[in-house]
Amino acid sequence: MTVFGEVGKEMRELSDSEWQQKLEALGDEVGYFERLGKSHSALLAEDGPVLLVSFEARGGIRARSDAQMPLGYTVAQAGGWSSLTLICSHDTWFRDPAVYAYFDRLVDEGFFEDFDRVVFYGTGPAGYAAAAFSVTAPGATVIAIQPQATLDPRLSGWDDRFTDMRRTSFSDRYGFAPDMVEGADAGYVIFDPRVTLDAMHAALFSRAHVTLLPCPNLGLNIERMLNEMDALEPMLALACAGRFDAAAFWRLYRARRNLPRYLRAVATRLESHERPYLEALLCRNVARRLNGPRFRSRLTTLEDQLHAQGIILPEALPIPA
Repeated sequence: MTVFGEVGKEMRELSDSEWQQKLEALGDEVGYFERLGKSHSALLAEDGPVLLVSFEARGGIRARSDAQMPLGYTVAQAGGWSSLTLICSHDTWFRDPAVYAYFDRLVDEGFFEDFDRVVFYGTGPAGYAAAAFSVTAPGATVIAIQPQATLDPRLSGWDDRFTDMRRTSFSDRYGFAPDMVEGADAGYVIFDPRVTLDAMHAALFSRAHVTLLPCPNLGLNIERMLNEMDALEPMLALACAGRFDAAAFWRLYRARRNLPRYLRAVATRLESHERPYLEALLCRNVARRLNGPRFRSRLTTLEDQLHAQGIILPEALPIPA
């Protein structure tokens, strides 16, 4: 759209208020932009009979790419779908009466009933919101990355990462996210099982229609990792097309084999657990496939260590064409 014609440095130099004015102008062109209290806003882009509802933080949107457009809007525009992007100025978990009232209004207007398919998406605090507000669109698909189930200290007092949110109510409307996904057709929770607190929250989402997708070694920013392996947008596109399931996710997830950041995380874990033989096999594989100099150098060190112990690596198999 023309209101976002600037790219690169020009967009990055906009203040937050100037950037929001761009979104308001975009809303006038594609649907509407509405402020929801002091900390939230909604951007609706009406296009096709499929709706992607994404919950995103302003900082994350502005850091994601030079275009500085919401992820949900970008994916939906490329696929010819509609999008509704809920934006927060900071991590609020979207716990705001103004947001509740907005979704109440959408329900009263039968807004979601106008779409053949609705997908809710978010990560972290926004993943919590995607699950919590999905109750307004029964039959929706929910994809939540590292979502918190609740920050109510009576239920998740073991999570000491967000103590500043302890006074925020998670026990009133749209409160306990796992209960709110009961009306969804399918839910998917993506998390790293080795991040203990994320795994504990994920376990609270366990339901017959909710699929847990554990992804070891993706760490604390899974959305960034999926984006770097070019799996994030295709995942949402498949969901909007009605073709996303666990098998589709694992096919996309194979791209981690070529992601240096992920491979370094695996190597670091093997080193910390003193598994030099497995680490050497990993380094050799990466050095041969991706010509990684750091992995090649580490391989030489590991081979020397193993040789001193009388251990020789097996002959490497040919790399598939």
